[in-house]
Amino acid sequence: MIQSIGFIGGGNIAEAIIGGLKKADTHFQIRVSNRSNLERLQNLVDTYAISASNLDDIVENSRVIIIAVKPKDVLGVVKQLKNYKLSDKLIISVAAGVALKVFYKHLPDVAVIRAMPNTSTAVLHSMTGLVRGDNVTDEQVKMAEEIFSATGHIMWIPEEKMNALISISGSGPAYFYLFAESLIKAGVHLGLSEAEAEVLVLETLVGAGKMIAESDKSPGRLREEVTSPNGTTYAALNVFTDDQLALTVLKATQACAQRAEDLEGENSD
Repeated sequence: MIQSIGFIGGGNIAEAIIGGLKKADTHFQIRVSNRSNLERLQNLVDTYAISASNLDDIVENSRVIIIAVKPKDVLGVVKQLKNYKLSDKLIISVAAGVALKVFYKHLPDVAVIRAMPNTSTAVLHSMTGLVRGDNVTDEQVKMAEEIFSATGHIMWIPEEKMNALISISGSGPAYFYLFAESLIKAGVHLGLSEAEAEVLVLETLVGAGKMIAESDKSPGRLREEVTSPNGTTYAALNVFTDDQLALTVLKATQACAQRAEDLEGENSD
């Protein structure tokens, strides 16, 4: 059983995980440090009833240390951690584009797991990809599963698949947000008020998501069942097909995965 988790970094993904763990009522002792923005750190403390800490306190008193800084700052944190005894700690990195080899180079005997949740941790519906490092014990695997299963679903993958996962689930919520934004604007263009369009879009999005999640039918089959031959939905879907929506989605996810791969090169030291 995990008793204490320390977050190095207090940005959006750290807050999403913290918020999810609190909503799931996990009773973990949570500490967080955020050197670059003390006002935000205080806001996290006030909002989630957690402890503001420094690096010394986090390392000494946390069984699991989650590195939640920007990718470009991970190496600096790793070099700081070299000064501490970490043999009984589990390090979890949630930064995109920082490969395990960075940790192997600077913290060769430390247990490290790469994790890629998404911001839906805040509502307990994250999809988190996990990569097990060489020194991670079975008990530490269970620790990581305890943390991220509390905020959604998990998937263990080999590291070579991490950038693909980032392009689908890590960045994926933003794609759906963009589509929702576009659909709201279309509704307004067609004569709805913004408030009306927003309610229609959000409830439709939630409903479609639940249908995909809870039905035993594939998304393709569900789409077919909504689409009458030469009907209204058919007319709309033809536009998506003619404008090569599937190709656009492929190109977007390829760009995302390529950027993750580029970041690995930039942050490899």
